[in-house]
Amino acid sequence: MAISIRKTEQVKHAAAIRCIRESGHLLEELFSAVASTTDEVRRLYDKDVMAGMGDDDFRHMMFFDACFLVQYMLMKSGIQIDRSMRGLLGPNRIDIHHDVMLLENQLPWEVVETVMMFRSVHLEAFIYRYMKGYLQDRKTVPPALNKDYKPPHLLGLLRYYRVGRTRDTISTTVKPKNRTPISVCAIELAKIGITLKANKTMDLIDMGLKHKWTLFAELSVAPVDRDRASYLVNMVALELCTVKSFSKAPVEDSVVCSYLLLLAMLVNREEDVQELRARGLLKGGGGLTNEEALHFFTSFQSLRFGPCYNRVMRGIEIYKENRRMQTKLHAFCYNNKKIIAAVLTGIGVLVGIIGTLLSIKKSF
Repeated sequence: MAISIRKTEQVKHAAAIRCIRESGHLLEELFSAVASTTDEVRRLYDKDVMAGMGDDDFRHMMFFDACFLVQYMLMKSGIQIDRSMRGLLGPNRIDIHHDVMLLENQLPWEVVETVMMFRSVHLEAFIYRYMKGYLQDRKTVPPALNKDYKPPHLLGLLRYYRVGRTRDTISTTVKPKNRTPISVCAIELAKIGITLKANKTMDLIDMGLKHKWTLFAELSVAPVDRDRASYLVNMVALELCTVKSFSKAPVEDSVVCSYLLLLAMLVNREEDVQELRARGLLKGGGGLTNEEALHFFTSFQSLRFGPCYNRVMRGIEIYKENRRMQTKLHAFCYNNKKIIAAVLTGIGVLVGIIGTLLSIKKSF
């Protein structure tokens, strides 16, 4: 974090004071409730890491961290928090946004919920305002909370609503015949008639190939931008740490890995990155250069294969197998589009000249 450790601790203490005052309860009540919860969640932490920390130190750490996180969530949800608190959080919001998303910084949700029992947070508003960064200028409404879902922590909560739920009744267990397709980079797909398109839902799970008429297809994928890239990295880390087998787990459990692996397969060179920009899949053009974006995406090429990724790869294989002649024609037209455009322009000019001559002839 950009601010010092001492400054961070001061901010956390200030956040705890605000939570207590705004809750209308005594410090002893709030701390006692949090302490009883922390005694239960301590078992979730590595014993070797916790060996040097006593129970009292652990309770205090959880208490201050949870109060700080609740104040951050209040600010992000649009609540007019205390001016002094906003003055502490606001100037460092970028660093705070980054830190609260780190997998290693996650607090057990039971602790956060305990603080929210005393200082409530409008979770729908918080998630909506967080998601607005992904949704860009698209109109949307706050998500309907699934009360049956029990998040492990804040990162898990936001991942749940970022991923979306599957609406596909077709089996996603099918695997591509060729585990390493000849080429699925953006330029090569364009050559065979498959165009990239930003999906409308913005859910990561909504990735797939849709046929357009008989000769073309669209590969629909949610867009990504630089500001949310770090969140995706932590969501990938969460999936890799918590899901032992992607093939045996629900489809939603490996979506972020499938999403980033698909984007990694789409870019082999900077021209492919530019194609992603042109198609609206890479937002925030002033943030990452083509070279930086290429390095970012290709770093995920070794991720585990998830069902969503397998389904897309198999769809591309089937498309290529069933349209061998059409894909060759597309490739020829794409590779020679400048010549073809020049020829068509020349034909247009020639037709115009002939038309002019015929009109002159008729006038005599």
